[in-house]
Amino acid sequence: MTRQTRWWMDRTAYQIYPRSFADSNGDGLGDIPGIIGRLDHLADLGIGLLWLSPVYRSPMADNGYDISDYRDIAPEYGTLADFDRLVAEAGRRDIGIIMDLVVNHSSDRHPWFLEARRDRDSPFHDFYYWRDPAPDGGPPDNRRAYFGGPVWTFVPEVGRYVFTLFSPQQPDLNWQNPALRRAVHDMMRWWLDRGVRGFRMDVIDLIGKDIDRDLIAEGPYLHGFLQEMHREVLAGRDVVTVGESWNVSRDTALLYCGRDRGELDMVFQFQHIVAGWDETHGKWRPRPLDLVAFKKVWADWQEALQDDGWNSLFLNNHDLPRSVSRYGDAGQWRERSAKALATAVHLMRGTPFVFQGEEIGMTNAGFTAITHYRDIELINMHREMLEQGLPEHQFLEGAGITARDNARTPMQWDAFPGAGFTTGDPWIAINPNHDRINVAAQRDDPGSVLAHYRRLIALRKRHEVIVHGRFVPWLEDHPQVWAYAREGNNRRLSVLCNISSDPARAEVPPGLAVRGTGLIATAGPRDAIAPGPILLEPWEAVAVLGAPG
Repeated sequence: MTRQTRWWMDRTAYQIYPRSFADSNGDGLGDIPGIIGRLDHLADLGIGLLWLSPVYRSPMADNGYDISDYRDIAPEYGTLADFDRLVAEAGRRDIGIIMDLVVNHSSDRHPWFLEARRDRDSPFHDFYYWRDPAPDGGPPDNRRAYFGGPVWTFVPEVGRYVFTLFSPQQPDLNWQNPALRRAVHDMMRWWLDRGVRGFRMDVIDLIGKDIDRDLIAEGPYLHGFLQEMHREVLAGRDVVTVGESWNVSRDTALLYCGRDRGELDMVFQFQHIVAGWDETHGKWRPRPLDLVAFKKVWADWQEALQDDGWNSLFLNNHDLPRSVSRYGDAGQWRERSAKALATAVHLMRGTPFVFQGEEIGMTNAGFTAITHYRDIELINMHREMLEQGLPEHQFLEGAGITARDNARTPMQWDAFPGAGFTTGDPWIAINPNHDRINVAAQRDDPGSVLAHYRRLIALRKRHEVIVHGRFVPWLEDHPQVWAYAREGNNRRLSVLCNISSDPARAEVPPGLAVRGTGLIATAGPRDAIAPGPILLEPWEAVAVLGAPG
């Protein structure tokens, strides 16, 4: 068991979606002063890293992932002085701030793009990808954007099309331009000098694209650009970097985060997420959880990064539905299923990421009409899916399970009107179940979901085997039970979680048996896991640390 621990390895990260976390001025939008006012909640939870979704100045076409000024704060969120105060107050609580680095694209309102579209001879024109119209005057090809519509957007001022992989409001930055790369590097140093402790890098696998050969994800220039970024910005700084990639595989993961690569510290991968999508309509037609396939993805990634690299561990973020609704039982077994899912994920090797509200078992929004949603992706895909013949009720059924806005409803702080989030009209509807699912109701309850998260986060800081122990999967073919061991220095942590609403019977193999101390027991005390038959109650989670056998 390796003992080389960097400062962030035993910490748990927390993601804030600023628009929906805490509103300090009653305008219905979360803001930075609101975050500052809730830092004690994060400190009490035991959080050591705080990832902020974008707070930069933005027209908010994609809720801040379309940035118009990388060195300023969106006025609705506050000021640079507010941000500096956040960094300082978080630091006083030993919480490091991770900025969201969105540099695959900018906003079409960014000064770079405003100059680029004004004149083909502008030095900023080559900060973006441009192509001339086809002979018929139309776009260069018929590729589609990720958020729907053509990937090419016509700009009449220069008579050319610009490449917009996500939406027309988000033109892609041309990373093959050295001046663009220098500008990004300088901006990153500027934020690090303000005291941030690292970056989560949005869709970073797309920056190395070759658009003419349609090599977009993990393109031919990617790792050269990341290595240059490390040399120019990150080397010599004790910070943490997390690269988001929907395309990284076990075969390519160590190219990003291998210890000798000089690129990133870890990656967000989504193979466990897409495993449950329909082949034809993607996440808009989700399949029920296949636990055997789901466990295999997690185990494969643990194995792939066992001796090098580092895993990120998550079920929730701003792009995903609430895990207790997607993978658990949001009805009768909401609390216990939230605990079981958290236990299974948090006790693996890697850095756990908690998305705001996950720690109290917040559920999906329950929206029933397209007018309830605010997400640009969903609204565009709704139109396209209906044009392709998917019935409205089927689209809305899928959206109710997997849409991004399920994670973006306001944080539920208390049972009062506004949920403790705002005194005004919220930008998106508050989940009506906030009257019973909220922080205030759970804060002093030792049996709450919140208390369970506190316990898991504290265990990681207390036990080296959770940080560095080898991962050994067990009962891989069991359709209900998620089981594994963590081993090192003659210590074994054995974990069994029933991921179902029915009792589960299993046969404990000798390699999973352990006697010692029960760290987690959600359905009665267990200080040993003996070889032989075991019966787990619905959504029961058990973790015992001790000597093997």
